Amino acid sequence: MTNDETGQNVAERVANSPNAFDLRRIGAHPDYWYPLAWSDELKAGCTLGRRFAGEPIVLWRGQSGQAFAMEDRCAHRQVPLHLGVVKGDELKCHYHGWTYDRSGQCVSVPYLGKERLPSAVKRYPAREIDGLIFVFPGDPALAEGRLPAGLGSSQRKDYKTRRLNREVACHYTFMHENLFDMNHQFMHRKHMGSITAQCIGRQHGAQWAQVEYSFSRTEGKASVGEQVIVDLMRSRGTDSRQDFSDHMRIRTDYPVQTLKVWVGRDIQTTRDPVLDVWLAYTPLDAQQRTNRTYGYLSVKKPRMPGIIHAAWPFVVWFTERIFREDKEIVEYEQRAYDAQGGDWNKEVFPALRDLRTVLADCGSPMA
Repeated sequence: MTNDETGQNVAERVANSPNAFDLRRIGAHPDYWYPLAWSDELKAGCTLGRRFAGEPIVLWRGQSGQAFAMEDRCAHRQVPLHLGVVKGDELKCHYHGWTYDRSGQCVSVPYLGKERLPSAVKRYPAREIDGLIFVFPGDPALAEGRLPAGLGSSQRKDYKTRRLNREVACHYTFMHENLFDMNHQFMHRKHMGSITAQCIGRQHGAQWAQVEYSFSRTEGKASVGEQVIVDLMRSRGTDSRQDFSDHMRIRTDYPVQTLKVWVGRDIQTTRDPVLDVWLAYTPLDAQQRTNRTYGYLSVKKPRMPGIIHAAWPFVVWFTERIFREDKEIVEYEQRAYDAQGGDWNKEVFPALRDLRTVLADCGSPMA
């Protein structure tokens, strides 16, 4: 088959797709903050090479302790600046020693002095929030107004928190859909038994979508990890039933996603959730077929001192197996998309249709 024939077949498949748009051709919009590294990965006087949607970005921490970000290409020979040396709050290229300040401006060419300096490299706004280094790839004028206020309950002392950090070989929209649609609990039956999810509400706006569920267990029993997250906290609420009919709220506030669980079917909005998950999906390659998932999973501490720490290995064991199955299935989805050359998903769940519309409207179409 020739390249022309392949392109024609792909075009025909996209044109004949049952969907009004191909969501996997919608890129993550650059006019938002995206995490590129954990704060403790970047030591003072050191650099890190990172990517956002195929664009190389160098992070470096100056001697002042502040983190900076700019294009990871020297203006001279285009070699990676993350190979360079940090001096004060400036970054010196590894190749010829060209030096850049925090704004990306070249301030010194050692063999020419400061009389004939080249143009700057692109600088990105960078900010550290709750242990993550965020970069704003888009219009810098919008950066301050879109800065995240905080990342779930990750910094609260009455929660115990673990990091979520993994590279996933799929378009970031598959990640949003996977978490949003709790009807896939059948896939986790080995670790959770048979769980039935009931959608009890959905809402959406221009830049957000939300869905709420209650659950019932029809077969099997909770694992130790699940019991730690939910059952140990059940006595704190007004509903002490043991039938797992709790309340979950999943929300996408573009471009991040959150999941919260309350014990008991009826939410008291003033009550803290027993489980609070914050997630961000940073696209890595230009076609955005891989992403780095950064997140925090926070569990409310029970009243009994120390029990959460003793049981924490079971929480990690349980969540790791659930996340591993989710990772595997979204990567299968990406492979199916690549093989078919277009978005042929036949989505019937109304909440997912809401979410897909938000992702399409907020994203940036890729070439």
